[in-house]
Amino acid sequence: MTKEENQNLKADPSEKKLDENVNASEDIQNLENKKKEEQIEKSSEEKLFEIEDKLTRTLAEMENQRRRFEKEKEEAFEYGGFAFAKEALNLIDNLERSKQILENDETIKNSEALKKTLEHLKIINQDLISIFSKNNINPIESLNKKLDPNYHQAMMEIEDDKIEPGTIIQEIQKGFTIGGRLLRPSLVGVSKKSQNKDLKDKENKEKMGQK
Repeated sequence: MTKEENQNLKADPSEKKLDENVNASEDIQNLENKKKEEQIEKSSEEKLFEIEDKLTRTLAEMENQRRRFEKEKEEAFEYGGFAFAKEALNLIDNLERSKQILENDETIKNSEALKKTLEHLKIINQDLISIFSKNNINPIESLNKKLDPNYHQAMMEIEDDKIEPGTIIQEIQKGFTIGGRLLRPSLVGVSKKSQNKDLKDKENKEKMGQK
């Protein structure tokens, strides 16, 4: 037996137990440290998640505000353009009224001066229509079309048995759209059957029913 083995045999059992306790304490401490590290790591992940979530929410709110601002800006511009365009239509109305007054003036009727003046008014009217068209303001086609309540407003009915009832045969005031939206409706006169025609149709139906 070696000298070292003899020393181990002679060692106090209490010392051996003490060593075991120390080792156990170290293991416990290591486990506690490991748990603390895991908690710290988990806490850091949670904080990063919270920061990321707040950042995402902030960016989303900023995007919503940007969209609201763009929409409000577009609406303000569109409304301003809409109001201006509607007022500008008065120019066309005044030109048309001036044309009618001149045409109905017996003192200058069929004169060369009237002819030249009407030509100038026509050119001005065409220029205005062209300017409006470039800004997406377009006249509504009405004559010989069926009445459309979305674009036309019937002001009178005109008896005409040769045309299908509800057809526009007179344009009192031209209507316009802006960007596809109604700016103002066309004021029109539409065709209807004459009373005599209605009576004849009624009589014919009664005769057919009797047969």
